[in-house]
Amino acid sequence: MFQFGFNMFPDIPRPFNTQFRCFSVSMLPGNERHDVERGGKIIMPPSALDTLTRLNIVYPMLFKLTNKKTNRITHSGVLEFVADEGKVYLPYWMMHNLLLEEGDFLQVESVSLPVATFSRFQPLSEDFLDITNPKAVLENGLRSFACLTTGDVIAIKYNQRIYELCVLETKPGSAVSIIECDMNVEFAPPVGYKEPETNNKTDEKMAVDPAELMPEPRGFVAFSGEGNRLDGKKKKDSSISEPVVARVQYQRGIPDYDYQIGTIRFIRTSRPASKESKELNEEFKPFTGEGYSLREARKK
Repeated sequence: MFQFGFNMFPDIPRPFNTQFRCFSVSMLPGNERHDVERGGKIIMPPSALDTLTRLNIVYPMLFKLTNKKTNRITHSGVLEFVADEGKVYLPYWMMHNLLLEEGDFLQVESVSLPVATFSRFQPLSEDFLDITNPKAVLENGLRSFACLTTGDVIAIKYNQRIYELCVLETKPGSAVSIIECDMNVEFAPPVGYKEPETNNKTDEKMAVDPAELMPEPRGFVAFSGEGNRLDGKKKKDSSISEPVVARVQYQRGIPDYDYQIGTIRFIRTSRPASKESKELNEEFKPFTGEGYSLREARKK
């Protein structure tokens, strides 16, 4: 037989499993503990710390909380061991998830959870969309949490407002530890959120033909005459070409009483037409001008 001065077989961790009467943080004696209400950790009695150290459990201390009446389960960490003996204090949102009332029995069991790699949240209010950087706000709020459980509704305070988010999914398990981890975060559309629909009626109103916005032709209309052939024959196609929009004559200082809302007119200054040009335009005859030669006539 051999005797050794030390234990060759270390103690195997044994689970911590006991019942406490649960109360909300507002029932904790002393000053109000807003830090507990914002996070996901509980306050346990000093005797629990003594039992945990003797059981040689795995750190960090994480616990599975079970309401045996409703079989509701969640997970949490521990913040302090200052509660009265036989009592445990929980954040109000955690008691709401477990469907607990003040003084109900709560089963507390130590567990070891995998480190989180992914989580997906759904805000319960559309007001969460007003936050400029929601991921940064969520990261700052989760610093008070030790773990996440799929199906829980957590509460995060930002700018004197409390936002509730439902944990839709966690990987690699339904309950994960978020202490010192690199976790990818996604957001689902808030409850009741509807994407804005495109108004087709407004698009139809905007799709207006620009020709309809132009004023009616009046006065001289350019290129509105008929074409003629050089050999004197008539064209086969005798269709009349459509009149081109006339140039609007504008006089400075006189308002345009025919102006229509939604139209823009580009007015270019031009010299007034002379009397000779008006007469030519009224009695226009093609190819009736005189011919000229570039060569000078020889003197006889």
